[in-house]
Amino acid sequence: MPKRLINFRVVLHVIGSLIIINGVLMSLAIPFSLYYKDGMLLPFATSFSITLLVGLFLRIYTREHKNDEIKKREGFLIVAMGWLSMALFGCLPYLISGSIPHISDAFFETMSGFTTTGATILGGDPAELGGNFVNKISHLPESLLFWRSMTQWIGGMGIIVLTVAILPMLGIGGMELFVAEAPGPTKDKIHPRIKETAKRLWVIYLSLTLLETIALLFCGLDFYESINHALTTNSTGGFSTQDSSIAGFGNPAVEYVIVIFMFLAGTNFTLIYFALKRKVFQIRENDEFKWYLMAVVGLTVLLSFLIYNGESIEETIRTALFQVVSIITTTGYATANYSNWGPLVMLIFFLLLFSGASAGSTSGGIKIVRIVLLIKNGLVEFKRRLHPKAVIPVNLNKKPVPNNIIYNLLAFIFLYLFIFTIGSILVTMFGGVEFEEAISAVATSVGNVGPGLGDFDPDGTFAKLPDASKWILSLLMLMGRLELFTVALVMTPYFWRRI
Repeated sequence: MPKRLINFRVVLHVIGSLIIINGVLMSLAIPFSLYYKDGMLLPFATSFSITLLVGLFLRIYTREHKNDEIKKREGFLIVAMGWLSMALFGCLPYLISGSIPHISDAFFETMSGFTTTGATILGGDPAELGGNFVNKISHLPESLLFWRSMTQWIGGMGIIVLTVAILPMLGIGGMELFVAEAPGPTKDKIHPRIKETAKRLWVIYLSLTLLETIALLFCGLDFYESINHALTTNSTGGFSTQDSSIAGFGNPAVEYVIVIFMFLAGTNFTLIYFALKRKVFQIRENDEFKWYLMAVVGLTVLLSFLIYNGESIEETIRTALFQVVSIITTTGYATANYSNWGPLVMLIFFLLLFSGASAGSTSGGIKIVRIVLLIKNGLVEFKRRLHPKAVIPVNLNKKPVPNNIIYNLLAFIFLYLFIFTIGSILVTMFGGVEFEEAISAVATSVGNVGPGLGDFDPDGTFAKLPDASKWILSLLMLMGRLELFTVALVMTPYFWRRI
């Protein structure tokens, strides 16, 4: 009897485990419901029960699986379907409570959470949205807002574990950009064993979340606001409990704290580990971190100059710094609306939707290391034209980059732009938005940023989109979060065909 192409039993077994974990984390919102008496106890208990029962059923039904049967195809399918399953079950509290009654809206909000995108359908004027469902963020129950923040924190942690623990086993090229395996990095690793590496990164992630919570408490926020924003900052997610995002606090100290932690969350977590171990050399020699820091400083100076109106210099710099760090790290918080600063500034922020911060961080986007390699490869090509017989390598961190990394880079950039183009065509085709809004919605979804242009700017909402566009953007968020290749490959006929 021929061997099956894909062992669905082992795929369902692992997905069952993910669903159970999702349900357990969902139950953490119940204490908030009890404390605030917000009427969400029954919806969360029901959602938790359904999620747990489905997960247990899959585990029991597939208990005869064998771990060694997880091959590359199973691994790709587990990653793609696992995240999709978490989003499907994660939207149950919205639906069951009636806070977001439509499946398209609830799934969009949940996928935006798990992928740490931060785009939302909440808020806006019903008259301007053609009667579409709309609900203010501040109108949602406290425990539901906590779960909304929690989805982003799970997504932020999940992408780290995915990068460290799953992608190497699958041989996915995107992993090669992680600093321990990156082209031309130091040979030092956090730990030679993947499990120990993942454990250390979890500790860093948890520690940053706790530290920010404490820092925000000292800035005058209560525990509820502090924990929510710590969850969505360190995941570079950007969901806030305020309708006007961080601007709603009107507290410069809060803004500075969040800027610091957004910047750290956009830094390669391996470098943070090296910093804690006082291995300054690895940080000083890391090209990506240098470009990341220069981009933040340079863009902040440029933006401060462009938006300065004769008022407080400190406030101008703080406003510029906050928006630059928020967008480049794909967090999506806002203390001001860049759409009000003119077309040049809007163009700058549109381009930043593609960037992202560091590989090995919780940010989305193309990642700075890919942009750096693309620039360096372009410059080397000029030299090769003048000296066709010379062997001129592309260097990163003072070490040559293997050709397969360059090929993977070019393939990734092509796929990224191809998906952006197709997505823009589809969202424009389904209507309801202007062209510039459509392309910004696609760019911010694939890049997992959150805000875009037009009605999707930092003050806007995605509620007016037709349902078809919401499903398309939800898929693009997932593709962007999983480095494109994972989901794209599963969607090809080649993946399902025996060679």
